[in-house]
Amino acid sequence: MRNIVIVGATSAIAAACARAWIAADTRFFLIARHGDRLQQIAADLTARGAGAVFTRALDINCLDEHSETVDACVNALSSIDIVLMAPGTLPDQPACETDANLAVREFTTNATSVIALLTRFANVIETQRCGTLAVISSVAGERGRPSNYLYGSAKAALSTFCEGLRVRLRKVGGHVVTIKPGFVATPMTADLSLKGPLVATPDRVGRDIVRAIAGGRDVLYTPWFWAPIMLIIRSIPKRIFNRLSL
Repeated sequence: MRNIVIVGATSAIAAACARAWIAADTRFFLIARHGDRLQQIAADLTARGAGAVFTRALDINCLDEHSETVDACVNALSSIDIVLMAPGTLPDQPACETDANLAVREFTTNATSVIALLTRFANVIETQRCGTLAVISSVAGERGRPSNYLYGSAKAALSTFCEGLRVRLRKVGGHVVTIKPGFVATPMTADLSLKGPLVATPDRVGRDIVRAIAGGRDVLYTPWFWAPIMLIIRSIPKRIFNRLSL
């Protein structure tokens, strides 16, 4: 029996991963903020043949509910093979520049709260001495761009946290996969009017994530071509980068 926890389970990418994982011997524990949508995802997975599906509504910014949520996962599943961390929002960068409270709230949602919940799940993995934490970050965290530096800084913090956590858990048999998608056509990015060959579907990204976890990858750029793209962007000298409108 394979036991999978998905946090942010109502996101398009998380739902795509869940569909790719479906099997009669797979049990899911789905966590997300919106209970109604969560139940829809659970019903779909059950209809597709999932072994069992448990759910729990959680606003990830409610830190005092984290411990009880993790305990509920362990009690329902006994052990955890995979935790997919997929919560997040896409901040309004101009609004964050004028509203410090909004900026802090968005950073908390995309970094601090995720790190807090990850820490609790990491302790479970350490106790089990096995299991994988798969964390959705973003290529936006590779370099601070004026168009989205609030979001990018949050993802940079998350990626750095995962790098250190990976070393810690590797010593006890656990693993951490940092997932860095590029542009993905999801409800969260609908206002960006994304189109063109660089834009991926949630299903494609989901398949990449499932393969990366199965293969024990440390870092996944998805689709693959974002790895060389970000290598180029990281290599641009600061004096040139500061003149670009990215």
